[in-house]
Amino acid sequence: AREALVETLSHIDALLLTGGADIDPRYMNEEPDYSLLHSINPKRDEQELLLTLFAAEKNLPVLGICRGVQTLAAALGGKVHQDIYAAMGTGLLAHDQEPVERHIATHGVNIAAGSLLGRIFGCNELNVNSFHHQAVSLPPEGFVVSATSTDNVIEAIEAVDGRNIIGVQWHPESFIMNEDSTMMPLFRWLVNEAALYRKVSGIHNRILAIDSHCDTPMLFSAGYRLEENSETALVDLHKMAAGRLDVATMVAYIPQGPRDTESLHAATALADSLLHGISERVETAGESVVLCSSVKELPLCKREGKKVIMRGIENGYAIGRDISNITRYKNMGVVYMTLCHNGDNDICDSARGAAEHGGLSGFGRQVVAEMNRVGMAVDLSHAAESTFWQVLELSSAPVVCSHSSCRALCDHPRNLTDEQMRALAVKGGVVQVTMYSGFLCKEGAATLEDFLRHIDHAVSVAGIDSVGIGSDFDGDGAVIGCSCAAQLRNVTRGLLCRGYSVADIEKLWGGNWLRVLQAVENAADKE
Repeated sequence: AREALVETLSHIDALLLTGGADIDPRYMNEEPDYSLLHSINPKRDEQELLLTLFAAEKNLPVLGICRGVQTLAAALGGKVHQDIYAAMGTGLLAHDQEPVERHIATHGVNIAAGSLLGRIFGCNELNVNSFHHQAVSLPPEGFVVSATSTDNVIEAIEAVDGRNIIGVQWHPESFIMNEDSTMMPLFRWLVNEAALYRKVSGIHNRILAIDSHCDTPMLFSAGYRLEENSETALVDLHKMAAGRLDVATMVAYIPQGPRDTESLHAATALADSLLHGISERVETAGESVVLCSSVKELPLCKREGKKVIMRGIENGYAIGRDISNITRYKNMGVVYMTLCHNGDNDICDSARGAAEHGGLSGFGRQVVAEMNRVGMAVDLSHAAESTFWQVLELSSAPVVCSHSSCRALCDHPRNLTDEQMRALAVKGGVVQVTMYSGFLCKEGAATLEDFLRHIDHAVSVAGIDSVGIGSDFDGDGAVIGCSCAAQLRNVTRGLLCRGYSVADIEKLWGGNWLRVLQAVENAADKE
């Protein structure tokens, strides 16, 4: 049955949950009070609750009507009053307006200021009909109450975490029976969101969507499995499928530590362990995912419907002082290495370091040359400005910033200045805008809108051919509206709404990144 529901959702662009019988309280771990309940239909409950849960995971637009808003609450972790009069007292409005005709409004609701519902209707008060004795008592996590009646019964809820979901307690469809178009904006919203969902799906059918940086291997010690729908990890196969992500670049992150011989050997051993861990998890995850070490393999994987994991290293501390590790890691499938992390190392100065070398060390110059020779991309995220400019001058191949944002919008030493982004573009490189909140705004939790503003700025400075996306998921990257890989299609939706063309979106979602990695590979082939 689950498979049939998932298959059904793959053929639709939105879900409408209709009215009907009471929700069985047992699905919310409550003992039912049959003196309060009217008719219940557990078979319908089971099907619709699962359907709603799967639809929310796929980020489908959803509109719940009457019972439908209660279904949303029950399916997604909220609560529903078995009977509002028993729960809230007898001094309530008449929420069951029988025998008044269904197209007649019988009471008003107050719409929350700034809510999506308010934007849809363009007002803060609305007259509605009413046919219920159950109602949402607690919205699910990620939802807010967007309308209440004057007796404080919850009349509407909506998602505020990036999912396009609204539920209303009244029956908006009944008004058209009296040629009353008051409620049509709600249905137009659903139709418009469905059209956007279909367009986004069509775009992802044709493009390669690539995330250039996620730190998921940091979760390996906690038992992470790629094929499991994790409650903690932000990237797994289920979330990649829901968000339409084709390629996740998982990095072996090595925290900067002491630089004595023993510590350097330990750093190399940790990198080896994490890289082997990536390979092992792909091998045990089934045939739907493969490892790739060259961009030339990606189009075939896309045609075959396979997800791809690529590998990187975050912090050149991993190679110690042994330059032969670069060739060894390239042979293990590493496509790029971030020269440093938070702190200077033997290669270079970090944006969060003490300017030990004045940029690159002598060893660091050898490292850049060797990475060029073997075809491993040089990543300058985390690098000091002095390091950035010296590498840009020295490197014979384009360089990348796998997860950085714009200093003009958020003054953080990890972000790139406009001058740096322009220079990166001139040299054929790419800046992958990241979702780390502290690099997007100085105060508060960053939103998808903040992230998209950084995309806009980077494009305006570096050009559409030099910008991409590196989430930093599982390394503190995540924003409200795109909290994990399952919500990455919201980025595409946001780009469409901002006027980016399909060709632009294809470049941002991986085309530019692929161009640079291919140029790095080609430069090495000529050696």
